[in-house]
Amino acid sequence: MSDLISDLSARAKALPPEARARLAEELLASLDPHVSDVEAAWSTEIRRRIDEVERGAVDLVSGPDAFSQVRTALGR
Repeated sequence: MSDLISDLSARAKALPPEARARLAEELLASLDPHVSDVEAAWSTEIRRRIDEVERGAVDLVSGPDAFSQVRTALGR
């Protein structure tokens, strides 16, 4: 490995897990210059939702509760 790659790798590994994941996503996306607009939009949306959860800006609902709410809404 070149010195630059070794240095970048070591510095990236020192980042918090969320930052490493974001960096990995950006690096992988840079390998395919034909990433669709839809994929880019989904990446942005996913990141926005993760940020909302981490900030406590949204109330999370368990899977069973979500299905129960859907059943109730459908009258089942």
